[in-house]
Amino acid sequence: MKHCRKTSTLSIDRTYDSSVVYPGPHLNMIVGANGTGKSSIVCAICLGLAGKTAILGRGDKVGLYVKRGCPKGFIEIELYKRGGNVVINREIHVDNQSLWMLNGRHCNQKTVEEEVKALHIQVSNLCQFLPQEKVGEFAKMSKIELLEATEKSVGPPEMYEYHCELKNFRNKERELENVVKEKASFLEKAKQRNERNKHDVNRYYEKKRHLDVIELLEKKKPWVEYETTLNELKGVKREREEAKRQLSALRQAQAPMLRKIQEIENQLKPTEAQIKAKTAAIKEASNKCKQKQDQLDRKHKEIDDIKQTLRLKQMEEEDHQKRISNTRRTIDDLKAELAKVGDQPDVTPRINTINVELRRIQEERAKIEGEKADLRREKDHLFAESRMLEKKLNDMNNLMNAKEEKLRGRHKDTHTALQWLRKNKEQFHGNVHEPMMLVINVRDPRFARYVEHHISFHDLRAFVFQRKDDMEKFMTEVRDKMNLKVNSISAPEESCSKRPPSRNIESLRRFGFFTYLREMFDAPDEVMSYLCHQYRVHDVPVGNEQTKAMIKTVIEEPYLKVLYTTEERYTVKRSFYSNKISTSNSAVHPSQYLTITVDTEEKRQLEQQIKACEQKSREIDERLKALQKDATALDRRDNELLAEKKRLSELKGKRRQLEQKISTKQDSLRQMEQSVIDLKKIEEETKEKIEAVNFQKVTIVKAFMAQMKLRAKLTMEKVYLALEAVGLTAEKTKLENDCREGASELKATDQKCNRLEVRKTELTEQCKGLLKRAKSICRMQSDESLPEDLHNAFDKLPNTLDEIDAMLNEERSRAECFTGLSESVVDEYNRREQEIKHLEKELEDKSNALNAYRQNISEAKERWLNPLKQLVEQINDKFSDFFRSMQCAGEVDLHSENEEEYDKYGIRIRVKFHSSTQLHELTAHHQSGGERSVSTMLYLMALQELNRCPFRVVDEINQGMDPVNERRVFDIVVRTACKETTSQYFFITPKVSFNLQQVRGQRSEQGPDLIECVLVCVCVCVGVCSSVFVVTAATINIFMLTMDHMITCGRYRIIPQLIKLLAYCLAVWLQLITVLVHSASFPATVEKTENPL
Repeated sequence: MKHCRKTSTLSIDRTYDSSVVYPGPHLNMIVGANGTGKSSIVCAICLGLAGKTAILGRGDKVGLYVKRGCPKGFIEIELYKRGGNVVINREIHVDNQSLWMLNGRHCNQKTVEEEVKALHIQVSNLCQFLPQEKVGEFAKMSKIELLEATEKSVGPPEMYEYHCELKNFRNKERELENVVKEKASFLEKAKQRNERNKHDVNRYYEKKRHLDVIELLEKKKPWVEYETTLNELKGVKREREEAKRQLSALRQAQAPMLRKIQEIENQLKPTEAQIKAKTAAIKEASNKCKQKQDQLDRKHKEIDDIKQTLRLKQMEEEDHQKRISNTRRTIDDLKAELAKVGDQPDVTPRINTINVELRRIQEERAKIEGEKADLRREKDHLFAESRMLEKKLNDMNNLMNAKEEKLRGRHKDTHTALQWLRKNKEQFHGNVHEPMMLVINVRDPRFARYVEHHISFHDLRAFVFQRKDDMEKFMTEVRDKMNLKVNSISAPEESCSKRPPSRNIESLRRFGFFTYLREMFDAPDEVMSYLCHQYRVHDVPVGNEQTKAMIKTVIEEPYLKVLYTTEERYTVKRSFYSNKISTSNSAVHPSQYLTITVDTEEKRQLEQQIKACEQKSREIDERLKALQKDATALDRRDNELLAEKKRLSELKGKRRQLEQKISTKQDSLRQMEQSVIDLKKIEEETKEKIEAVNFQKVTIVKAFMAQMKLRAKLTMEKVYLALEAVGLTAEKTKLENDCREGASELKATDQKCNRLEVRKTELTEQCKGLLKRAKSICRMQSDESLPEDLHNAFDKLPNTLDEIDAMLNEERSRAECFTGLSESVVDEYNRREQEIKHLEKELEDKSNALNAYRQNISEAKERWLNPLKQLVEQINDKFSDFFRSMQCAGEVDLHSENEEEYDKYGIRIRVKFHSSTQLHELTAHHQSGGERSVSTMLYLMALQELNRCPFRVVDEINQGMDPVNERRVFDIVVRTACKETTSQYFFITPKVSFNLQQVRGQRSEQGPDLIECVLVCVCVCVGVCSSVFVVTAATINIFMLTMDHMITCGRYRIIPQLIKLLAYCLAVWLQLITVLVHSASFPATVEKTENPL
């Protein structure tokens, strides 16, 4: 039987300096209290057999497994092997470097891994090697992972290889199937596409026939155009010769009349010149007459202006006399009124009295206006101050709104309840506070994350009530009636907000603590009271980086249960019995809700200041109204006095005004009488001016008459010349009428000759161009004649341009019906035909390969699946027997949703621990921890008898089992592992049940032998520890364990063994003291014997 001999030296064992373990060939139980080094054996087996640190789940670096304070550790493992045992040595350094030796020779890790694999040892397989930290992961294994682990652990060596080969075959089969499907699909699409293209090819050839006809027609058309133009040129030449003959005859007949007309034209030219000269002279005389006429008109206007000036002077004199008369009448009226006013009394005393009263009113009005100005300035100052305060308050309200928006986004029901509370706050008798996150104000935003981390969000969104009846009323409304999910809190009846901390902060400053959590924020008294009572914020210190650096010292301080460093929160717990300290820490995340801070006291003060400003402003308005009323009364009295003063002043000054007016009018009258106009003198001056102008008019009229006579003489001479010219023109016109008919015919014939000459030239050039174009289109040389084959093709086509154009249009219309076609369509069709043939060949080859692959898969499936089914049946038989022996039910089966999906095969474990339930699949969530441990242990026991691997290791799997199941499982483990046909088994546990069944091959027995098993661990503990405390702890642990078993089982027959245990512990104490006297330290080496007692 293969077995393992494991040696651990130096500091790989974290508890002892050195330890040696000599396991037996069957069940090896390693029992001991926590901290006695049991798991060090498991770590040594794993690391010594080239296992990864991830398998252990304790540390990711191999250097972490070296005992603290030691530079390196050493592992030696001896493995049984026929022909000679294998010894593996590994030296581990704290810098994660390792030195390997195999059978005394240095080697690398790869060599060790190959040797371990050759012995069928798989430390990475949970079915073979199950460390303490990986016990929970066994139940988390998927069915597929469990199957692969089972195949590696107990299956034949080739079973897992066959499985992997099948999965690879299946993957390649899928790839081939996909390739065949793709090629078949591509081939079908290519055929369909080519079938569609075949019709396009036929259409292409049909289009090409039409295009060939079009090409011939386009070649023939220039030849037909050339012949048509050449025939037209010959006709034009004949017409031109005939027109020239007619033109010569007409010119001979018109010669005499043309000579006579020329003679008359020669006579008309001097006469027409004289007429033009006379016309110019007449025009010049007319201009001079017009100038004289204009001069006469200006003289007429000058006389009119002189007469108008005389009339204006006469009218001015009449008006002057009227003003003198009116002024005299006004003076008489004023004198009469002055006589009436002379009898009125004196009003001067009354006017003086009114002036005094007006000055008094003016002084009172000035006082009122001054006071009003002061009040307005004060009001403006209050308005500016109020605006500033309102701005600050709005800024605070905006911050509160931001908080509310966050609350609404995170918990809408709480926000809805908040709106209801604000509308109905008068219904409550005591203080009601909005959710804590709205009323808590952190004094420094940097500290918000500590407060938010300390208080749960459940409470941050809770309403706080001073009275419980108010809270009940609120919850009835919002939770029961409005169906809202909200939280509410009733503050403690006795306020805790001022509760002092257990220690003054000054005593903690040496650790870096600078304040308690309560001092970081403000809150209403009821809220603070609740937080002190529930979260003890008054007793939670907050520290800095110094606290983090001294954390090990800090957590030893009494009274510190919760504390904060810069980035973390620490929770310290002390055992009630052993006073041991356990700590947990968590990162402090940035604040989400409390970074926005609003000082409620400042907000309240701002609101009071705004109200005070508004009240004072209203008082000022009232005072301004009163002052305005007084000012109005003064204005009214002032107006009355001014009106009276005005009336009296007018009465007093009326006589003086009348006298002044009379004097003014008399002065004006004297001035008017002195400024008299002399009309006779003006009339004589006017007469003299008119006579002078008339004398000038006579001179102008004489010159005007001389020019009129000259113009009349010239006009008569022009008339005589015009009559002579009319006679010659009439004779010329008669001759022109006589020869006009012949001249028009002559002109028409001449134009025809010119037109025919131009046409002849055009047709000649056109014929040359058409001939050149026709030969160019037919690709002929300039001196080459039309080929015979082309001539024959032209004979089959129409011979006129109209017929050719009609046929061209028809052929083009037919060709245009074949759109989207080109020669590439034919090339593509031919190329795809070749591809289709190639694809058909490839598809045939791939189909044959797929069939061959399927045949190989079928054969490989038979080689793998049948042994696997037998293996699973054997495991199921053992597993079911074990569960039945525990009065439970369990089964193992091979599960697959699709028989062809070999990577989806898995082993399914289904268990039932209660008679009232059904079989359920073993998962990480459905069963309890103890049930998962039982199922895992029994599955491993079912694998044990199949004996594929040299040894198995199970570390503390019985944690969480109840005593009954633990005893049953242990009985099964002992019964199974102690058979001769099973492999070596390591069972590590911190506890063991008593009253176990005796099985041959078991290293521990009922009664004294059980105590032996326990004492083995105790001896290990005593032999290697350098502290008396460890011995005492181990002794107390064993004693308590034994007493627990006595109470549980109700048996007291273990008392003699307990006495033996205490005697042995006493001997160990004496031995330890002796060793300590001789040596300060010693290596702890313990070898198990058959019976240490």
